[in-house]
Amino acid sequence: MRSLLYLHGFRSSPASFKARRLQQYFDQRGASERFICPQLPPSPREAFALASQLVSDQSADAFAVVGSSLGGFYATAIAEATGCRAVLLNPAVWPARDLAKYIGEQTAWHSDDRFFFQSAFIDELQTLTVDRITQPERYLLLAATGDEVLDWHEMTARYSGATQRVIEGSDHGLSDFEQYIDEVISFCER
Repeated sequence: MRSLLYLHGFRSSPASFKARRLQQYFDQRGASERFICPQLPPSPREAFALASQLVSDQSADAFAVVGSSLGGFYATAIAEATGCRAVLLNPAVWPARDLAKYIGEQTAWHSDDRFFFQSAFIDELQTLTVDRITQPERYLLLAATGDEVLDWHEMTARYSGATQRVIEGSDHGLSDFEQYIDEVISFCER
């Protein structure tokens, strides 16, 4: 079984439903150490550096990355830098554009922790933006038409050529994620 690096979204954490459910999947198979889910710092540069460091000693065939929302943006950058497989769950396609309105103090979803999203982070997101996806066959996109935060049309266009599952309805958090876990893991293991 490959190691799996899970990258959460903006204001999220390893306490998110999807992260906890994936951890449970690995725990039930006696492979807890193969699931990696860090708390990402607010700085995109630091988040990418942390994620890169966590897989730096592994070959691209030894791990896969799954990212949700902003974590999907980071997962794309990791996949392009390493050549690993990636699963993107309602990924942020243009976060430098979309997160500019969140500059200022923010509260985390799963705690009362506060952080300051700096204007410099928009430049960091621009720097991390991948110009084009290479080897789209390494990607699985799950995009919900009911995503109330991000546009699924942008997702499918950005990941053209990738394996795509457009989910009718659902929501940004993929509250029905449970039914896609086997598909996600199966794609990562190919």
